[in-house]
Amino acid sequence: MRLISPSATTFLSCALLITALPACSEPRPATPGPTAPATNTTASAEHNFARWEKDIAAYEAMDRIHPPPKSGVLFIGSSTIRLWKTLEQDFADHQVLNRGFGGSQIVDSTHFAERIIFPYEPRMIVLRAGGNDIHAGKSAEQVFADYKAFVAKVHARLPKAQIVYISTNPTPARWAERDATRLLNALIEKYARQHPYLKYLETSDMVLGPDGRPRDELFAPDRLHFSAEGYRLLADRVRPSLPK
Repeated sequence: MRLISPSATTFLSCALLITALPACSEPRPATPGPTAPATNTTASAEHNFARWEKDIAAYEAMDRIHPPPKSGVLFIGSSTIRLWKTLEQDFADHQVLNRGFGGSQIVDSTHFAERIIFPYEPRMIVLRAGGNDIHAGKSAEQVFADYKAFVAKVHARLPKAQIVYISTNPTPARWAERDATRLLNALIEKYARQHPYLKYLETSDMVLGPDGRPRDELFAPDRLHFSAEGYRLLADRVRPSLPK
């Protein structure tokens, strides 16, 4: 009977183990660590900036035909700005420019700044947006973050441009969203008070009647946009904030 030494036994055992479990002789792939949470950006990849390409291209075409003067007052934002047909006569003593595009959110004005803000080198920018953002499901905090991103982008290129934010206001059509818009307004107002070149204009009190509800005569038949009387009050509210 042939005896097998202990060292030979150990070798034979390892060989059998390697034969039976070939995977043990191969390096295991590194176990992936926990996936980092996605960055919480309000301007998600799903936001459809291309929706506004036709509007922005039309403004650029107008600028090529009739270049607007620089160092004026630029009004930008959503449909409240776009539908302000009396803007030039309301502020006849100023060089005003309307670059609103209806349905837009604050992130849209930020995205297209290189095309419809910076070329004009405005001394003042009057921004009215935020209501569509809330209506689309964003929280007041998300929209506030979008506002701060807009300010940061503008002031990186135009550090001394004044930015006037016209607050969102209750409307009959979106009365259920009044708490969210009230919070958004409060966040922006506080921020504007703490930073130079920023100003906040309240409009909620302008549209409410003695019963605390929006005054019907200030709104168009869609119960969302301003009527002629609503724009008259809005012009009176904005006028004192324009450059002397």
